Amino acid sequence: MGAGEEIDHHDVEKNQADAKQKAIDDWLPVTASRNAKWWYSAFHNLTAMVGAGVLSLPYAMSHMGWGPGVTILIMSWVITFYTIWQMVEMHEIVPGKRLDRYHELGQEAFGEKLGLWIVVPQQIVVEVGTCIVYMVTGGKSLKKVHDTLCPDCKEIKTSYWIIIFASVNFVLAQCPSLNSISVVSLSAAVMSLTYSTIAWGASLKKGVAPNVDYGTKAHSTADAVFNFLSALGDVAFAYAGHNVVLEIQATMPSTPENPSKKPMWKGVIFAYIGVAFCYFPVAFIGYYMFGNSVDDNILITLEHPTWLIAAANLFVVIHVIGGYQIFAMPVFDMIETLLVKQMEFAPTFALRLSVRTLYVALTMFIALVCVPFFGSLLGFLGGFALAPTSYFLPCIIWLKLKKPKKFGLSWTINWICIVIGVMIMTLSPIGAMRNIIVQAKSYKFFS
Repeated sequence: MGAGEEIDHHDVEKNQADAKQKAIDDWLPVTASRNAKWWYSAFHNLTAMVGAGVLSLPYAMSHMGWGPGVTILIMSWVITFYTIWQMVEMHEIVPGKRLDRYHELGQEAFGEKLGLWIVVPQQIVVEVGTCIVYMVTGGKSLKKVHDTLCPDCKEIKTSYWIIIFASVNFVLAQCPSLNSISVVSLSAAVMSLTYSTIAWGASLKKGVAPNVDYGTKAHSTADAVFNFLSALGDVAFAYAGHNVVLEIQATMPSTPENPSKKPMWKGVIFAYIGVAFCYFPVAFIGYYMFGNSVDDNILITLEHPTWLIAAANLFVVIHVIGGYQIFAMPVFDMIETLLVKQMEFAPTFALRLSVRTLYVALTMFIALVCVPFFGSLLGFLGGFALAPTSYFLPCIIWLKLKKPKKFGLSWTINWICIVIGVMIMTLSPIGAMRNIIVQAKSYKFFS
């Protein structure tokens, strides 16, 4: 056997390996198709950002008061807008290579092993946590539609509504990639704009409550402090699109003269204008009209006109279905990558069906258990997991990869974001945790 034949044999093996790798990449959810338009990124980001968190903003405001509330909301918008820009810029920071997933960016910055351990646990907590929260929101909103339209009917437990809501996700979770759910995502983005508008429009129409009070609801100073901290977490939860930014950008086409960050950034700007349009009017008008008597979901405070509130709740359901899919996709991607690449499973439909069905079932089951802690759970997750990934992890990676000049503008801005982000991360779970403990005393399973 000559030297030439050996080389040929080696080449053939390498080509087969490459082809196999490409086949796997084409099968995985995130890297399946790279032909997305810039407006895909606009509505994917809008769906991911404007969570059901927007409806609890007036409630968060009621714990923070006017001054701090307005400051924190606007400051969060600015900081997360800056960090999302960093994420979009860093997608192709290494020439000729695309960092398609958050943890790939982490590995680029902190090394193969450490990068995984820093990013993946947080990302999983965020994405699975969001899916669970969306299960509860979807179920509660469906129940609200039923109770609003038919006040005299026999009441159906929230648990059953969550199961009904989950049934839709069992089906939709089988969509292979982000591009394939772009229709779901578009309708979800439109819905989020619609129900936000209904929320502040109906508040305006209802007018200022007769004995409106903007003081705190707390009975003691300790209460006030803990509620404030928990509210910080609620706000952090509202700005939670960063975990899927790179995964969305991975669906964009990219050439050296026309990198993917151009269309992506255009979409992000539109998404952020949409976010401002949803968040600020709801938070400020809702709080202005109801003061501290507002519920942790503003649609509950607004009871009339009946048809409108029922419609708004239905829109929430549709939006949350879309949001669930977008946040579940990167998790599916991780699980499927692990199974196909590490454990050498064949990339088949059966594998996908079982993985995804199991995942939806799991999130549904956890949702059934944590119905009563909903508000505090938001604060806990928001502070604990969302603050790092949206407020300061991008900044740390930026400092590590871009190495800006010490005490220069970029360096200073990043450090300010890191300090604020770390504060939110350490403070808000404390408040939420205390509330969960207080609520747990009177807890019944599967209520």
